[in-house]
Amino acid sequence: MTNTLDESALLESLAAARAHLLAMRDDDGHWTGDLSSSALATATATGALAVMNGEAHRTVVERGLDWLAKNANDDGGWGDTPDSPSNISTTLLAWSAFAFAGADEDEKFRPVIFRAQAHIARLAGSLRPQAIADAVNERYGNDSTFSAPILALCCLAGRMGPGRSAWRFVRALPFELAILPHRLLQWLHLPVVSYALPALIAVGAARHYHRRPRNPLARLVRRSAWRGAFRKLRKVQPASGGFLEAAPLTAFVTCCMASIGMKEHPSARAAAEFLTATVRRDGSWPIDTNLSTWVTSLAVEALGEQTPAVARETLRERLLDGQHRRRHPYTQAKPGGWAWTNLPGAVPDADDTAGALIALGILAPSDGQVREAAARGARWLCDLQNRDGGIPTFCRGWGTLPFDRSSPDLTAHALRAWNRWRRELPQKLHRRVRRCMDRAVRYLRRSQRDSGQWIPLWFGNQFSPRMENPTYGTSRVLAALVELVDDFPVRAQIDAGAGWLMQAQNRDGGWGGAPRVPSSIEETALAVGALAKATRCSTQPQEKLSAAVKNGAAWLVERTRGGSYFPPSPIGLYFAELWYSEKLYPVIFTISALRAAGELVDARPFHVA
Repeated sequence: MTNTLDESALLESLAAARAHLLAMRDDDGHWTGDLSSSALATATATGALAVMNGEAHRTVVERGLDWLAKNANDDGGWGDTPDSPSNISTTLLAWSAFAFAGADEDEKFRPVIFRAQAHIARLAGSLRPQAIADAVNERYGNDSTFSAPILALCCLAGRMGPGRSAWRFVRALPFELAILPHRLLQWLHLPVVSYALPALIAVGAARHYHRRPRNPLARLVRRSAWRGAFRKLRKVQPASGGFLEAAPLTAFVTCCMASIGMKEHPSARAAAEFLTATVRRDGSWPIDTNLSTWVTSLAVEALGEQTPAVARETLRERLLDGQHRRRHPYTQAKPGGWAWTNLPGAVPDADDTAGALIALGILAPSDGQVREAAARGARWLCDLQNRDGGIPTFCRGWGTLPFDRSSPDLTAHALRAWNRWRRELPQKLHRRVRRCMDRAVRYLRRSQRDSGQWIPLWFGNQFSPRMENPTYGTSRVLAALVELVDDFPVRAQIDAGAGWLMQAQNRDGGWGGAPRVPSSIEETALAVGALAKATRCSTQPQEKLSAAVKNGAAWLVERTRGGSYFPPSPIGLYFAELWYSEKLYPVIFTISALRAAGELVDARPFHVA
């Protein structure tokens, strides 16, 4: 299908989208965003508050159950967002939430619970505990980060059978290892990822409490490590009480501590306070409090030099304030990185550090404070780089589980950040950054699939094969390599990536997460922006490249109703296949795409009036 791209319509859509984005700033002048409500977060938080003190939290618990009942899918199950297909994990946790609240016999909820049971039986084969455990373990494989907490909550809710025998389905987590120095943990190949230390402690302790091992040595070791492990838990708990600012992780910890007689422990009480403080008016919880630093960085990059002058100082201060100046007590990350939000529960990571560096380079590249912050951030990314040349999320070389490995999208983002600042860095750091960039480029060359695509880590598509999102990954890497083409041998990778994106374009002119997956605003915008930039250096036929960009831009203009309508899609992955959507993503990505497409249409720099 060929769409007609009208230049005046593109201009008007870009201006409207820009005005829409600026209007979405909060009272402090930056962007906080709006994450989708999460059935999984709502189920775990509701259950945790019911276990802690059902009477004291009665109103909040009832509103949570009402939200779950209203947002069940037609098949009786729940997905991670209201726009997500049902899955076994979220449905099990919602089913358990009703049990925690003692609502199984409530006439209002009995039909909902009955449909949920029927859906679980269809997914797992039956409601037998073994079938449920097999279905959960099959979903997560060797990664116990979520399988152990999910099954633990099912046990606590009585969904896995009575007493001690139910806990045989929960993997025993070595919580005693939490007392070891942090630098040793990465060598132990733990069954959970780096950010899941609170779950390792609380779920591991609950499993030990409810089903003590027969081995007397194991009992002795774990009993001796008990107090130290919970001291460690308290030490890594942020002032907000919410681990990673995330309701599910915080709720898992709360439930497990309450079940072992620790309701009055400071960590359990602080976690419950976090849950009550973060519930929404409709009774739901998002998967995380917010992604304010991340979306602010992305918004500044999308607006570019068109960021209003009156907003620049506020945004500069906001981003500078977000840089971590001390070693982080949770991940032991060195100073210099940024997290996804300025709230105390977040931890510094690669993607947000790269995003903040790029945004600061747009806002105030000559500012002395910004230059110092950029040097710290560039060094932080260098320290994070893995031996394979790629960039992981939080911790260098922690382990082999998916969310701790190097990733092409994170590596590409770090390359863009380094490239923006490397010529402004002190000479010694400049040389180090150049070496890191060489290694990162080689990693991207190795990680590109034969068909030309790259697979990202933190974004997916619920309807793509294996739920991957090669459109996102390829677009992000392609945009980075285009910026490096004059200094690094990347033309072959650019050509292959651009070729794959053109082949992945749907007949309607848009893109989904993979070929023949329904088009979304987010994925179409990312592909349009990347291909528009690739026209500068790719040897792919220019007519085909130009046609793909114009068709995609025309699809965006029509789909967004001229830059005024931005329904979000759940393409974000928040750990272990937890999906979310963010209302700012389609707006931000569309602005970037239409700006890039406008330059191609005009054949001259294209700016918003």
